[in-house]
Amino acid sequence: MAITDDAEDRRATLVDRVAAAVRGGATSVQVRLKTATPREVVEITKAIVARVDVPVIVNDRADIALAAGAAGVHVGEADLPVAAIRRFVPDSFIIGASLGTDAELPNAKDADYVGIGPVFGSGSKTDAGNAIGVDGFEKLAALVTHPAVAVGGITAERALQITVHGAAGVAVINAIFKADDPETATREIAAAIGK
Repeated sequence: MAITDDAEDRRATLVDRVAAAVRGGATSVQVRLKTATPREVVEITKAIVARVDVPVIVNDRADIALAAGAAGVHVGEADLPVAAIRRFVPDSFIIGASLGTDAELPNAKDADYVGIGPVFGSGSKTDAGNAIGVDGFEKLAALVTHPAVAVGGITAERALQITVHGAAGVAVINAIFKADDPETATREIAAAIGK
């Protein structure tokens, strides 16, 4: 999963960079734009949905995801609970949830997939909490029955390390979107996990 960066000075090229990541092997995209207005997130998400042929997920806001025609939403502990979102979205709507502590488990158990981390720490999320490491990832992944995606500090070098410990996939921001060539960077991560 390629998670968009939030660099306002690079937002004009975001759709092109997302398309490059998909060409490189990203099998889904999460639109995470914390500093953009809701209108901007809808417009950017619509443009991404029109450009790529993989599921596009919106971070935090199910209403924005629905308005933009996205495939789903990814929520954290402070967002609307998964069970509440299920009441107003179509059956096919994908709901992902963050999982970094045992306390977040009840909400995560209702999701279609979980993003577990930060595994190695995160330079892009100031509120991500402390790194849980590979052992912490394994412990939390064993508590859910749906796909567990590793997030936080994932690089091509670390991707294989975490997937051999039970990750269904990886979610990546910096290693893709801070790279000069997002397509090549994504291809290296995909190759590392055999995708």
